Amino acid sequence: MKLLKYVLVAALAAAPALTFAQSAPARAENPIVKREFNQQRRIGKGIHRGTLTLRQGARLERQQMRMHRQIRAMRARHNGRLTMRERRIIHRKQMIASRRIYRARHMHRIG
Repeated sequence: MKLLKYVLVAALAAAPALTFAQSAPARAENPIVKREFNQQRRIGKGIHRGTLTLRQGARLERQQMRMHRQIRAMRARHNGRLTMRERRIIHRKQMIASRRIYRARHMHRIG
């Protein structure tokens, strides 16, 4: 159980670092990538500050990873471009993910 906890902490700590490895212009120009970066940062801060448990953080990270894979697959279908329909789908999924992150980080204040 302790090994799993350490592996989980290491994975969660490495995920934002991988996001930082992206080039700065790509992050600034592309709103989809920028939003992914911000959501990863919010999850990392939640874990660091203790507003998210490791389990909640891992679940949110998996959701982000799944969404990232879907975006890459969409781009692969159209030579790196996204159609307007795909952009709307991504925007909707990112809104839902953002709401989940917010609720997970602020759930302890309700009630």
